[in-house]
Amino acid sequence: MNVPRTTVGILVGGGPAPGINSVISAVTIRSILGGCDVVGIIDGFKWLMEGSTGQVRPLSIEEVSRIHFRGGSYLGTSRANPTKKAESLANVLSALLRLGITKLVTIGGDDTAFSSLKLEELAAGRIQIVHVPKTIDNDLDLPSGIPTFGFQTARHVAVEIVKNLMVDAHSTSRWYFVVTMGRKAGHLALGIGKAAGATLTLIPEEFQERPVRLRHLLDLLIGTMIKRLSGGRSDGVIVLAEGLIEILDPRDLGGLEHVERDEHGHLRLSEIDIGDVLRREVIKSMKGLGLAATVVAKNVGYELRSADPIPFDMEYTRDLGYCAAQFLLDGGTAAMVSIQDGRFVPIPFSQMVDSVSGRAKVRMVDIAAQSYQIARQYMIRLSEEDFSDPVSLGRYAALAGLPPEDFQRRFRSACSNVAGH
Repeated sequence: MNVPRTTVGILVGGGPAPGINSVISAVTIRSILGGCDVVGIIDGFKWLMEGSTGQVRPLSIEEVSRIHFRGGSYLGTSRANPTKKAESLANVLSALLRLGITKLVTIGGDDTAFSSLKLEELAAGRIQIVHVPKTIDNDLDLPSGIPTFGFQTARHVAVEIVKNLMVDAHSTSRWYFVVTMGRKAGHLALGIGKAAGATLTLIPEEFQERPVRLRHLLDLLIGTMIKRLSGGRSDGVIVLAEGLIEILDPRDLGGLEHVERDEHGHLRLSEIDIGDVLRREVIKSMKGLGLAATVVAKNVGYELRSADPIPFDMEYTRDLGYCAAQFLLDGGTAAMVSIQDGRFVPIPFSQMVDSVSGRAKVRMVDIAAQSYQIARQYMIRLSEEDFSDPVSLGRYAALAGLPPEDFQRRFRSACSNVAGH
């Protein structure tokens, strides 16, 4: 009597991240060696939401054995959100069952994790589901010190870019405002800025009072530029997390109602060039202080997402993929994969949900941690010590063409109003 083989499905959601193909490869190899067939689902939940079963491809060991060297996603990806409508989620479940898929590996960030959680609930035991956490933003709710895959490669590639910009900035006496990905959390921006030794790094987490007025952010940037100029340098590189746009007061940006949102309700940040907004406003404000400055805005994002993974992420993601497949083979379900102290630890879906928002938890930068405090010490930014030292205050005020009391009145609040000070 022939027993039908179990079929494992693999899908990828959200933006690309280095290491996706390593996970696909590892899941496929371990599943086939475990006696299963493997099917790759094209473009995440997109076609499944329409009830379509045609956008799939069988995967073999020979086909995937070397794809771990490359960036991008061998199966494509999309931000399609099946949780927006009950009908869409039902279509996904129906399509998977018609494909004979009883074990599913999802690869993605917090939105894909949440979709996987809701799908597992609806499946009610008919499909085992395990999620592999992927995002260059490093903001999934893993234990402290454990990165999401893709983060280390993205940081590595971005640091190389920033290093080159620092040389160019010094050679040409200009400033670069480098905007990096990180919609909700500033892990990537901080990781890049700290490793590269950027002049200043600004992340959303340091601002406790929200919304933040644009003038407040501008004074922080200008204060750094003036302090740098007082040391004889008219150049520098400032790293900015794109998520700053989310905490700025919409009134200062002409309102954000016109900006489209994606399937998960997030602002399409690619439509708001915060780097250019800040560049223009800083140049205008510096000119008003009688200071000339050349500022270039540079977005560093898409070129990081599909980079070939560095060895760290290749090894890490092969471990994650293997453990995801083994978890399913062992009968597990409803969990996210993690490697802690060199061992596989499943994190139940039930622990991933924020009790207030009802969405997947987001890991923010801990600004009270020593690692952040060290990063702050290496930044050039105005501090309380600068304002309490008459010599320093006088020097900065003279550069800005302001009486010391006026300089203090304008810039001190910007520096004392941020956390970690």
